Amino acid sequence: MTYCVGMALDRGLVFMSDTRTNAGVDNISTFRKMTVWEVPGTLCLTLLSSGNLATTQAVISLLEERGKARDARSPDILAAPSMFQAARIVAATLRDVVAAHETGGMEADSAFKATLILGGQIAGGPPRLFLIYPEGNFIETTEDTPFLQIGETKYGKPILVRAYDRALGFADAMRLLLVSFDSTVKANLSVAPPFDYHFYETGSLCAGRQGRILADDPYYIHISEAWGAALKNALASLPDFGTGEG
Repeated sequence: MTYCVGMALDRGLVFMSDTRTNAGVDNISTFRKMTVWEVPGTLCLTLLSSGNLATTQAVISLLEERGKARDARSPDILAAPSMFQAARIVAATLRDVVAAHETGGMEADSAFKATLILGGQIAGGPPRLFLIYPEGNFIETTEDTPFLQIGETKYGKPILVRAYDRALGFADAMRLLLVSFDSTVKANLSVAPPFDYHFYETGSLCAGRQGRILADDPYYIHISEAWGAALKNALASLPDFGTGEG
């Protein structure tokens, strides 16, 4: 399984993804699920992927090959005039790859599905963030829905709903996302570190700070332990339920 988040802030966009893939409890691997493209001064795009690994890798490979070929007959994500058009190119590519797998004589069509998050900025437009479905349709973040999740979303969503604020800085967003990811890891064995992240600064039109948080990272360990202790203390501070005992 997977857990990925794309978040829109006043300052820019923040992305985080785990790296665990599995085909059963005895076949666990680590794969990067975040891809960043940039043409400095023109665009910066980040793609997060969830679902069938062969499907997502095929989509990324096709997008990169078209960018290198510079063939006018093939849609090139690096030449997209807007984020909306970039989302359309990614959506069409995903739909075509899924359709090719489903009509290629393979069974279990649903196994070839994938879901993507695409975010970034192209010169002349604002930063935008899209959730792209395997059918080729997509939605965009709004003021009411300022962050997007794919994969194993339910365990890490409560803290995002309660603590998200558009005014967060990148450091605070990292803290929030690590709590969200740690909550997911604690509840689901199919999500695990390392976690990849990318901070995109509005107007920079180039890749921002990127990195990987390992399972033994001191800051991650501190966040995990401190959050667990804070939850226990908060629970203990709540008023007792009146049972008539004592």
